[in-house]
Amino acid sequence: MDWLINLGIVVAVVAIMEMVANLSHRYIMHGWGWAWHESHHTDHDGPFERNDLYAVVFAIPSMGLCALGAYYDHWSLWVGVGMTTYGFLYFFVHDGLVHSRWPWRVLPRGAYMTRLVQAHRMHHAVHGKDGCVSFGFLVAEDVRKLKDELKALHGGTLANSAERRAFDETRDRTRGAS
Repeated sequence: MDWLINLGIVVAVVAIMEMVANLSHRYIMHGWGWAWHESHHTDHDGPFERNDLYAVVFAIPSMGLCALGAYYDHWSLWVGVGMTTYGFLYFFVHDGLVHSRWPWRVLPRGAYMTRLVQAHRMHHAVHGKDGCVSFGFLVAEDVRKLKDELKALHGGTLANSAERRAFDETRDRTRGAS
């Protein structure tokens, strides 16, 4: 029965981490932490960007909880495992699927993955830290709602905008992969 409790802790922490990541992305990365995150919103050379420092910072409490929990045979191990699991999911979805930072290309398959990619592309359609939408990484709102929110934030149609081109590009790539 302990394994079921431990699994429950891991699943709960993954869900909580999506909320933490959403809020951190919205208020830290697009707030006082923009100096690091800006590299993620601009073109750059090389496999790394300053924004990757956030992964290092977020890994520290996860590793600490894993070490503490393993040493003392404590439930904090499973909190750390949940945080680490979220980190791997983030790495797969955000860096691999959305931004193609891997040496091979992964195309989104299915409505859920396509919506994640489209929502994050809409996030990047705005150049700068203000006026963005969709701050989550594993949960994305309906694309039409995000589009309406972008229109409201930026005063009018976005038919010829970077957001529209990103939406169309993702849709076309996905249709071509079917």
